[in-house]
Amino acid sequence: MMIAIQHTTVWLTGLSGAGKTTVAHALAQTLKAQGHAVTLLDGDKLRHGLNRDLGFTPEDRHENIRRTAEVARLMNDAGLTVIAALISPYRADRAMAEKIIGAAQFVEVYVSTPAAVCEERDVKGLYAKARAGQIAQFTGVSAPYEVPLSPALSLDTNTLALDESVARICQHLQQRR
Repeated sequence: MMIAIQHTTVWLTGLSGAGKTTVAHALAQTLKAQGHAVTLLDGDKLRHGLNRDLGFTPEDRHENIRRTAEVARLMNDAGLTVIAALISPYRADRAMAEKIIGAAQFVEVYVSTPAAVCEERDVKGLYAKARAGQIAQFTGVSAPYEVPLSPALSLDTNTLALDESVARICQHLQQRR
């Protein structure tokens, strides 16, 4: 069944290791297979290109989200469905992203995987480095993560299979149209 989702940005937020990028890639594949024009904005990749001049201070995180939201809005305006996977730790910054993109186009999905599970999954050792003081301002360790108060969806990838997470997002997108 084709889902009518044109001009939508699915904004996946959560801790490092929560499964945002994994869900984003699987969702993109599913939507592309249904014939949708989809693009993925991955926070890690954006920080190696468009946002490479930014650090992890609250001000730089704000600018990272602002730039990403502006790009998502432009892509939505061009007819693309955007899947954005970013930690985006601050509620105010996510609200700003929603305002830039437009409330009707913005779907906030909280990947609510528990911090302990995220840390267990950490193949890069970032949590260990942050706990050892080698990484400053690491979200969930030495920098805050503000849990969304009313996301469109909440997905715990520790208890949900990947295909179930994708199906829930697709179901939500279908219901909102």
